[in-house]
Amino acid sequence: MAGNAGNAGNAGNAGNAGNVGNAGSGGGWIFPDRVDLPFITETGVSTNRTTVTEFPERNWTPDWYAWRLLAEFAINGGWSSITVTAPSANTGAEIDTLVTMAKDERADALGEIFAQNDEFLSYFMALLNVTPNSHPNTCRVMMTASLIALQVAMHWKAYYKRPRPSQICPALLPPIQVPGHASYPSGHATQAHLVALCLKLVLPASVKPMADDLTVLAGRIARNRQIAGLHYQSDTDAGVRLASDLFGILDNKTSVPSFDDLVTAAKGEWP
Repeated sequence: MAGNAGNAGNAGNAGNAGNVGNAGSGGGWIFPDRVDLPFITETGVSTNRTTVTEFPERNWTPDWYAWRLLAEFAINGGWSSITVTAPSANTGAEIDTLVTMAKDERADALGEIFAQNDEFLSYFMALLNVTPNSHPNTCRVMMTASLIALQVAMHWKAYYKRPRPSQICPALLPPIQVPGHASYPSGHATQAHLVALCLKLVLPASVKPMADDLTVLAGRIARNRQIAGLHYQSDTDAGVRLASDLFGILDNKTSVPSFDDLVTAAKGEWP
């Protein structure tokens, strides 16, 4: 969710929307004004007016801009034609794997697990060395991909109602609050991999060697959720497939025209 809504009880996946500005010096300022002599009381300033007639397009921050495209995607995107197969029935073996991961890797992965719980787009931004100021449309692409992935993932989570691993094996004891939605498919996996795919669409040939790094980063983000005991391997696998299906829709220039326009604008930010 956007802005302060990202703080609503470890909102998890949705935190990307509220934190993308903070992740890259995306804007915002807070300053005091004098109580006895506020700026508006300075001689002449209160009567000055601009000629602005509409909200400037450039002032849409990546998080709010993404909501605009999400609405267009929901109406025109054809996402309802996507099919996500049922989760694996071999839950016991998958939990055994998570137990091993918790024993062998969790302590070392805790830093990333905590950092990526509410927001992980900053990792992509750091990898590409971009901020909402330096590459506003590229950041809009990331935010839009993340939000669209989350919306569709939630649809399938509600459909399959798969319990979280720690609801079956409480001893997994995830080090962060278990999200208040079902397990399958993994939202983090869907979001991270769709972000990576959409960024590859934006990057020019001169930066293409970095494309593989984006995929590796997406996989690492998704796997950290398994190490935390929040997702099964099959949750992650389904998220990767769903991201690929969603990318097929977004890459169709007629499905979500505004997204195609955004990608074109983002490409212009790269030499």
